[in-house]
Amino acid sequence: MGFDVTCRDFVRFLDDYLAGALATEQVAAFNDHLAACPSCVSYMKTYRETIRLGKLALAPTSEPVPDDIPEDLVRAILQSRK
Repeated sequence: MGFDVTCRDFVRFLDDYLAGALATEQVAAFNDHLAACPSCVSYMKTYRETIRLGKLALAPTSEPVPDDIPEDLVRAILQSRK
């Protein structure tokens, strides 16, 4: 990736951008792209929201499992988390 960021570059390296794993020059190029591309701004917002919701769904909880949830399903979910 050069200093000109395309929408495809933005999507490809978005995770690294949000994680702070890009070089200063790359971050500046991403920021320039965001300033000129409302579609990528929207994409980034939905990407962040997806990550937030995923973490929320996987967060430990002390709430009891509702009685109408099949026990096999609960066991399968707990097994998949290991």
